[in-house]
Amino acid sequence: MAETEAALRTLAHNVRAARIRAGLSLDELGRRAKVSKGALVALEKAQGNPNFATLVRLADTLGISVSALMEGSPEQRVRVVSADAVTPLWKGERGSEARLMLTTSGPAATEVWRWTLQPGEEYPSHPHQAGVVETVSVTAGRMVLVVDGTEHPVEPGQTAAFDADRAHAYRGSGDEPCHLIMTVHLPPSPA
Repeated sequence: MAETEAALRTLAHNVRAARIRAGLSLDELGRRAKVSKGALVALEKAQGNPNFATLVRLADTLGISVSALMEGSPEQRVRVVSADAVTPLWKGERGSEARLMLTTSGPAATEVWRWTLQPGEEYPSHPHQAGVVETVSVTAGRMVLVVDGTEHPVEPGQTAAFDADRAHAYRGSGDEPCHLIMTVHLPPSPA
């Protein structure tokens, strides 16, 4: 419980700081990110439980990564992150999950995600900001990547890359869980 409260306090601080840096009021951030002002007020007070889609919309609107909203100040140059030390940001009804492992620093950050997709389970993603590129590398099982309504099967050992500023989805296929590593390459932050 203390870990969750600490994570909410960090998230609250980071959202407020990013909003102020961007020069946005709560009303304007809410309008642009399609999040109610009440939810933003609660979030900035470290209350509530924002879902994954809300975090993605806020990050996209603020022009930063999801993990930049969630991580504290860097303490080391080398970070080693174990999958079981990272809470899933999305869990499907059939046992699928997505874990944001880390985000690289610098003007053009990259998020590294570890996904498990159960057969037939799908995660639909809204379009990201212009300039975002995603890659998916399947390590076991099979998946179908759907971009603009077109299905692209991705087999073990294959990697797909696409511009993520369009509607897209990830779906497990076959008879066994699909394991994949996804990277989200963010465009350089404005100076």
